[in-house]
Amino acid sequence: MAVRAVRGAVQLERDEPGHMDDQVRQLLTAMLERNAIARDDLISIWFTATPDLHSDFPAAAARGLGIVDVPLLCAQEMDVAGAMPRVVRILAHIESDLPRSRIAHVYLGAAAALRKDIAQ
Repeated sequence: MAVRAVRGAVQLERDEPGHMDDQVRQLLTAMLERNAIARDDLISIWFTATPDLHSDFPAAAARGLGIVDVPLLCAQEMDVAGAMPRVVRILAHIESDLPRSRIAHVYLGAAAALRKDIAQ
């Protein structure tokens, strides 16, 4: 098996803990399902949030999905003028037999505009 990286992002409508939890769970679930990733395939997951999101840690959503034995890390995105607001991004490191070209990166809703070149 090879080590691969899967990316994803979602734009939140508002900065509220319940909304963040719901949106991040949807994003992470879609990333796992579209790439046929079992929990044992997860190596680590990085979560970032734009500076306007501060109501909760995005990684809490993963713990809520039962991902409890995988290293998770949250960080703040750079504050770049004109950047899309209220965005949570995920970078998951996995073990997979899929070639890089078959990895499905997931950008939900308005976040699809961030990476039209790789969003699936």
